[in-house]
Amino acid sequence: MTSSAPSLTWRDGQILRDGEPHRILSGAVHYFRVHPDQWEDRLRRLAAMGANTVDTYVAWNFHERVEGEYDFTGWRDVARFIRIAGEVGLDVFVRPSPYICAEWSNGGIPFWLSGRVRALRTSDAGFLAAVDAWYDALLPQLEPLQAAHGGPIRLIQVENEYGSFGSDAAYLTHLRDGLRSRGMVEMLTTADGTLPDMVRNGSVDGAMGTFTFGTGVQEAVRLRRDDHHLMCSELWGGWFDHWGEQHHVRSAASMIGTVQELLDEGGSVSIYMAHGGTNFGLWAGANHDGVIQPTITSYDSDAPIGEDGSVNDKFHALRAAFAPFHSSPLPPVPDAPKRQPAASAALEPVASLLDVVRAQPVVAAAAQPLSFEELGAEDGLVAYSSDVSFPASSTLTLLELHDRATVFLDGERLGTIEHDGEQSLALPAEGGSGALTIVVESLGRINYGAYTGQHKGILGGVLIGRRYAHGWEHRVVPQSAPSPAPAPERPSSRFARSGSAPRDEGRPDGAATATFDVSDPADAWLAFPGGAKGMVWLNGFLLGRYWERGPQVTLYAPGPLWREGRNEIVVLDTDRLGASVEIREQPDFGASEEFIGA
Repeated sequence: MTSSAPSLTWRDGQILRDGEPHRILSGAVHYFRVHPDQWEDRLRRLAAMGANTVDTYVAWNFHERVEGEYDFTGWRDVARFIRIAGEVGLDVFVRPSPYICAEWSNGGIPFWLSGRVRALRTSDAGFLAAVDAWYDALLPQLEPLQAAHGGPIRLIQVENEYGSFGSDAAYLTHLRDGLRSRGMVEMLTTADGTLPDMVRNGSVDGAMGTFTFGTGVQEAVRLRRDDHHLMCSELWGGWFDHWGEQHHVRSAASMIGTVQELLDEGGSVSIYMAHGGTNFGLWAGANHDGVIQPTITSYDSDAPIGEDGSVNDKFHALRAAFAPFHSSPLPPVPDAPKRQPAASAALEPVASLLDVVRAQPVVAAAAQPLSFEELGAEDGLVAYSSDVSFPASSTLTLLELHDRATVFLDGERLGTIEHDGEQSLALPAEGGSGALTIVVESLGRINYGAYTGQHKGILGGVLIGRRYAHGWEHRVVPQSAPSPAPAPERPSSRFARSGSAPRDEGRPDGAATATFDVSDPADAWLAFPGGAKGMVWLNGFLLGRYWERGPQVTLYAPGPLWREGRNEIVVLDTDRLGASVEIREQPDFGASEEFIGA
């Protein structure tokens, strides 16, 4: 079936589906946060919850990590995710705007673009040129999957919460027209918070306005424009977590109360998140509210469908609320996911942090430290090295550090400097000279607000006392698992004088390995007792980060990443390795507190 008319329209406050009144009962599931072998399972659980629609963002930077190189295969095959949703019986609300927020690195905008364009999310010529090239690659993936052509896509979001960011109406018009000119005929939407200024600046003609809130149904009723249908495209039934906070939860009674209020007003809803999934790799973003607030690896979000697919009381409350809107019984609830039994394996150190750094080639030399963007470093670790001299009683100061630096002098660890803490360290009191090594970690690219696109690295230089230290070599640590063997000494390198001495505090920093023999691969929860701050690979796949400041204790390791027989865990800890890796049978998200997004 092919048609040029949208399958959904709005009129007199109603949504019409092929001319008949319709309610959207949706839940957010992000393909990029779920292992592709588990896509169908999660979508079937969503259908069993009573949803008739799944909504997903499209994360631009997940597909175009290198400018001009587009990837829509494997984990990035968004068209396959959409087709599976249709096969399960779900409509699709696709949100392909250049910016997604979503607590995702840089709000979905590629780092190479924010590295050179200052006016993000505007009609700046450089930004629009990149968006147009991206849409030329993306939209042919989506266009054939619209309901007008027999597919499941019925709603398309133009931009995401733009009214809380900017006021460039020409930019919104460009996005709207770009979707239409590339064949996207289904119903367009926008999404904004429940303040008049947000609605005013986030709206564009031809797109139905929707809202985002945790509570705020009556505000949305008052702010609904013209004859638009009342819809909350992000009803926050839970919330995400930052490192150093408590785990945020929302009670089922609180969530379903807001959902029922919206349904009673005749509205449509999308639960954010219905299934949160995981910020695998280094894709977790960060917020900035006076200080940087990095997001944890888990995106469980206290959702109705948990990080491993388990269902909870929120799921059953929604299933009961949504069931009356269906003309036939809901699908049965799938069985609980299978988990591996508890186990423990020793974590054996194989290389210090400096060994790992020293194994990387020099990618650039410059008078001043270069940013991650200038080095083409997407995220993770960059090492800066320089030969320095310093008088007695000197201090070392990092100017505009983003985000966390571990400082070594001749292989001896001097300390750690963080984005929002004291920016100076004392150098050896007697004065002297040596090889200075500064390992900088990006804690997550800011995904919301005025600081979106902020650069990473040492942006303002390094001072010894009041003078600059000049002459820097740069090494980028790849996001692949560190080699299990330490690199040989390189006499020509500035790191040649850098030893591999263990930390004074006991266990060393650096890379370590552990192995598990598995007879029946299944989901697992991994814990790293005694570890301080690290990245973790399972069979070569980067699961994400742990950090002793919490709240998250366990990392989700999905079943498809395990294999029968020997499985290798590699850890790279910048501060202090633990002695073991544990498989636990239950997740541990840390101490919790009730929290409702405004």
